[in-house]
Amino acid sequence: MSQKQDHVTVYVLSDSVGETAELVVKAAISQFDEAKTTIRRIPYVEDTGTVDEVIAEAKDNKGMIAFTVVLPEIRNYIITRAREEALPIYDILSPLLTIMEDRLQEPPKNESGLIHTLDEDYFRKVEAIEFAVKYDDGRDPRGIMRADVVLVGVSRTSKTPLSQYLAHKRLKVANVPLVPEVEPPEELFSISSDRVIGLKISPEKLNGIRTERLKALGLKAEANYATMQRIEEELVYSEQTMKRLGCRVIDVSAKAVEETANIIFQLVQSEQEEKS
Repeated sequence: MSQKQDHVTVYVLSDSVGETAELVVKAAISQFDEAKTTIRRIPYVEDTGTVDEVIAEAKDNKGMIAFTVVLPEIRNYIITRAREEALPIYDILSPLLTIMEDRLQEPPKNESGLIHTLDEDYFRKVEAIEFAVKYDDGRDPRGIMRADVVLVGVSRTSKTPLSQYLAHKRLKVANVPLVPEVEPPEELFSISSDRVIGLKISPEKLNGIRTERLKALGLKAEANYATMQRIEEELVYSEQTMKRLGCRVIDVSAKAVEETANIIFQLVQSEQEEKS
């Protein structure tokens, strides 16, 4: 039985980006006191020199190693070196690969990074995510002209999470908050209304969301931001602006972000099919 430690560093090795291995390790760590653990991810391990460096550091820190490595020579070297230094190791992929090989009666490809092949689709996704971050919350109205979809609505109508969710579906999304005291950017009125989606919400639902938000920030729930008078003022202004824009409107009061995102995605897909 190993000696009890106050803190353990888990070295996560992969010959790809290492996301799979890290997620598995995080799932295991969640069952313990997470403050007692540290994860160090080492991606793109393709040579024995990198393995030796990690082994040496893990030995000094009395750490452990988890890995997803499909290249046989590197995988075997990790196992051999870890055993030589009496380091605990966990091979995440090999047991499953062995079972599948037996069932399918064919050898694995042993090619690293297949799950994250850097094809055109992958780059489009990354570009869309970066776009959503750059043009979030009306930061730069120039994004409106370049966006596939522009979301408009009052504060706390899920514009930001919707932008990110749709970005993972390869759509470039900008979002603009509607505030009575601030005139919407003129770019909003110069693009096709088909590219603009308005988000509306019931006053009661918005009041609950904003009240909880204030509590989370340690502020008083009766702040003007969450009062029904202010909310109704904002919603009236928002409705008027959406009518000026002539955009489609989705009521998000009783919808999860995923549900709203799927509705928007289907609308965009339908339009693209009609145009093609």
